[in-house]
Amino acid sequence: MQVKNTYLLTILLLFIFFSSHCQETEKKTVKQTTSIKKVLPGAYNLSAYLPLLIGKKVALVGNQTSEINGTHLVDTLLKRGIHLLKVFAPEHGFRGQASAGELVTNSRDLKTGLPIISLYGKHKKPTKADLENIDIIVFDIQDVGVRFYTYLSTLHYVMEAAAEQKIPVIVLDRPNPNADYIDGPVMKPSFTSFIGMHPVPVVYGMTIGEYARMINGENWLKNGLKADLKVIPIQNYTHKTVYHLPVKPSPNLPNYQAVRLYPSLCFFEGTDISIGRGTDFPFQVYGSPFLPKSEFSFTPHPNAGSKWPKHNGEKCYGKDLRRISPPLSLNLNWLIKAYHQYPKSKKKQFFNNFFNKLAGNNRLKKAIIKGKSAKQIKIEWKNEIEKFKEIRQKYLLYK
Repeated sequence: MQVKNTYLLTILLLFIFFSSHCQETEKKTVKQTTSIKKVLPGAYNLSAYLPLLIGKKVALVGNQTSEINGTHLVDTLLKRGIHLLKVFAPEHGFRGQASAGELVTNSRDLKTGLPIISLYGKHKKPTKADLENIDIIVFDIQDVGVRFYTYLSTLHYVMEAAAEQKIPVIVLDRPNPNADYIDGPVMKPSFTSFIGMHPVPVVYGMTIGEYARMINGENWLKNGLKADLKVIPIQNYTHKTVYHLPVKPSPNLPNYQAVRLYPSLCFFEGTDISIGRGTDFPFQVYGSPFLPKSEFSFTPHPNAGSKWPKHNGEKCYGKDLRRISPPLSLNLNWLIKAYHQYPKSKKKQFFNNFFNKLAGNNRLKKAIIKGKSAKQIKIEWKNEIEKFKEIRQKYLLYK
């Protein structure tokens, strides 16, 4: 009887112990889950910048990504009584619907009647007349953290024009979906263009607010100018934060996969290879009518994101990257493989004049032609990346 009672008591104590342990574990799990805070771009922190705009004549540099919980920043500012005079729009226009390279003209916003001034084409920099009567400029555009994405160049010219006219600039910072690594050749000054204005790697690991600080700090504005700059930081963010963009940053980057593949696949824009413009999956595939026939193929046709797609109406064979794990570094293997698979009779037309501008030098093209591997090529830019990291460190706002 005593043995039986002891046995029952042991069972009861074990039950109490495990029940208590499970409850404690559950509490910890709940605590860990609820402690994960939502990433809030700078635009959400209205209390940090609205006081700076009250009573001022304001210009906004923005596009379709300038939003707070689905409401455009233009509407938010007007609703709060801010005297918004005009909007400056980058490549792809104010609503982000124009194809890459397409001319975007000045217009008016149908909803608010505000004048929209295009900062693309021949008019890349605001003029003195554009900024007449403007007291302060707000810049709020979602970047993707890649040197040849032209919103960086628009930022540069806006800061420069503002500095010339002694107008303060507020940058509402937004997360960089490619901020977790740094890779690619550092651009050489002789290859400066609108798709690369600064000596940085292809993937530089900074938010657009941090980048604005670097433009100022490294004296990249002409004549040693410095903008009167204020960055409204992102809340609950680090460079390792996985961030899925709530709005397409441009017509041909429709999802997270495309955004992550963009740094690697954009090199194909400087070749005869299509990256899927004119399909429903741009920057998630690559192919050409001249690559070896395979089970996978696609045929580009004009669509909203690309009115004149490469290899229009031709069946392209290549590689489907829609379901691969997003790259954690710049992938050169696809480019190298495509070059070596291209027919010898057409090798000379593989690269076009755009390639060296994308690369920011003429070394990458030469290395691929010589037959160097991706590993060998990356060793060549290792030292310049380390030097860049030292510069970058001075301007970081996040871990």
